[in-house]
Amino acid sequence: MRRLKGSIISVVIVIAIGFIVLIGYFFDIPTLQNLRFVFMEWAVILAAVVLLVGLVNLISVHLNKVSEGGITRLYSSVLILALAGTFLITIVLGLDNTWPQFIFNYIQVPIESSLMAALAISLAYACARLLRRRTNLLSIIFVITALVILLGTGTFLGLEIPWISDVFRPWLSQVPAAAGARGILLGIGLGTVATGLRLLVGVDRPYGG
Repeated sequence: MRRLKGSIISVVIVIAIGFIVLIGYFFDIPTLQNLRFVFMEWAVILAAVVLLVGLVNLISVHLNKVSEGGITRLYSSVLILALAGTFLITIVLGLDNTWPQFIFNYIQVPIESSLMAALAISLAYACARLLRRRTNLLSIIFVITALVILLGTGTFLGLEIPWISDVFRPWLSQVPAAAGARGILLGIGLGTVATGLRLLVGVDRPYGG
């Protein structure tokens, strides 16, 4: 009985706060605006706390892996040392110092570039597997689109092709790539609205209610 009452109370609190924040966007009422700003500030604080909890959990998981040994021990040790070193350097020296900028420009950016390169290779491999398993019009369109984007956004064997660099690449980034990005953003927006509505009416209860 207590659990049911607690569930109902938590659902009512979440729905009430959600509707107050939502109505505050549409009606210029001072009381609603003040409540909305207070709730938004609480949400930002809770998000920061969640980030810290996730960071502590990440450290604890890799500390357990280091203590257990095994093949992943070295990787976990490097991750913990890199995390601690980056955190201390940034806190002590500040973001405007040379060393944090060096870490970002010469460590983080190359790692992100390598991940993007791995993504391109994975895309090409997926195209080959798709053609082997399912050869139809949609598969052919997907493979041609992937190849065109790969050739249009990068160099071919390290060589710059004049027509592709001057004409095709700007068109590719401004028309089809921008259209795809807008479609993805629209999908994210619609998914966010649908999830918010499900939370407001109490269908989804990720808070445990």
